[in-house]
This record gives sequence, C-alpha cells and structure tokens, in this order.
Amino acid sequence: MKIATYNVNGVNGRLAVLLRWLEETDPDVVCLQELKAPQDKFPEKAINDAGYQAIWHGQKQWNGVAILSKSSIEEIGRGLPGDPEDVQSRYLEAMVNGIVIACLYLPNGNPAPGPKFDYKLGWFARLQERAATLLQFKTPVILVGDFNVMPTELDVYKPERWVNDALFRLETRAAFHKLMQQGWTDAIRTLYPDEKIYTFWDYFRNAYARNAGLRIDHFLLSPELKEKLVSGGVDTQVRGWEKTSDHAPVWITLKK
Repeated sequence: MKIATYNVNGVNGRLAVLLRWLEETDPDVVCLQELKAPQDKFPEKAINDAGYQAIWHGQKQWNGVAILSKSSIEEIGRGLPGDPEDVQSRYLEAMVNGIVIACLYLPNGNPAPGPKFDYKLGWFARLQERAATLLQFKTPVILVGDFNVMPTELDVYKPERWVNDALFRLETRAAFHKLMQQGWTDAIRTLYPDEKIYTFWDYFRNAYARNAGLRIDHFLLSPELKEKLVSGGVDTQVRGWEKTSDHAPVWITLKK
C-alpha cells in the first residue's frame, strides 16, 4: 500500500502537475494540503477521472486539505477538535483500508513571537490531544501532511539561519517531540536515519538547484504500523517541473 502526501500550493493552479504525478507514480492514497480552493471549486471530476475517490475540506484562498483514495474512503471527521471557533481548513480524518488517515496542514506560525505563533502552538497542543485519543483506539493510524516543523538540525539547510523562525524555534520542535513521545514513528527518518532529506525548497534564491531545503512534510505511524513500514522517499524531481509547488510529494509503502 503506497501512501503519499503533497502540499500542492493551489490544487487548481497546479492540477496538471498533480495529475501527471499521480499517473507517473500511482499511489494508493494521497493526502493533499494547501488546496487554496473553496469547497465547491475542488476539481473532483479530474480526480475521479484519474482513478481516485476524494473527500476534501476547502477554504477560499487559503489552507484546505483533501484525501484521495483508489479504494473506498469513509470520512471520520473534519476540523481539529478542541476549538469550535477555529474555522481554518487544516485537518481531515478518514478510514481507508482499515487505517485511520489524519491529513493535516499545521499552521506556519510566522512571524514569531506573535499571534500567529501562538495559534500554531495552540494547534499543536490540540493535535497532541487528538493524537493521544486516536492511539487509545488501538487502530492503525497515520498522521500525515505538512507539519511546518523541522524536527532536528539534519532536517534544515543551514540551521543557524532558522533558529528564530516559527518552523524551527525551540518551542515548535519541543511540541513535535512531545507528540512523538506518545509512541509515534517518524517513517522517513526511520528509513533514512542519517541522510539529509528535504521536502520543501523555496522559490527564491535558486533554492531547489542548490538543494537548500527543509524537511517539513512527515508521516507519523502508530505502533500498529511501525513494523509494516517497507520503504519511502521524496519525489524530488516533481519540484523541478514547470509551474510546480514549492513542496515535493513524499511517500511510504506499507505491508498489507
């Protein structure tokens, strides 16, 4: 079972890139972030024609998450619990092939400190609560998506330049590690414990060509899935395509 995550940075503007990637790599399940499309503007027909069912949580101009699946998909819930006043479309849960897929787009948080950073840390705290609840069900779970955090210095090009950024501040990394301590497995880092692997390259300063990147898109596996992890990687070539996202798709495969 091949599961992928991809921050598309605008699902309609990058639809040709998305469809080409789907055709070339053939994942079974895909989590998308940053749709930047309201609910009624999601390209459902094009996704269906590519062989996927889809559920999505849209939002005009910003945010938005979706889960695509070649097999049946059952929505569990949308929106991260814990704050009824939070209207940002950043979280979607579904059951696919007996696995709970939690697709998330964690807030950026810049500038930090400030209200946006406070929102990020609050969202992280709510994610920790939801993640702990999911683990209690003893059902296979994957937390997957754009976490907007580089967990360690190995995950960022020139870490000394990022110490005050919301994606790398000590508070952000502490929140990620607190989440991990619940018993989650960082799939990509488990497969590549010592390698520099990036999933995002800025559009500016020729970052992709210089491989000046960040690893901010992650798969966290519940204990039930840890031993089923087979392989994984980053489709870095997609970042070099024309009119592409600043993220590259990331994927893992699991034994059924």
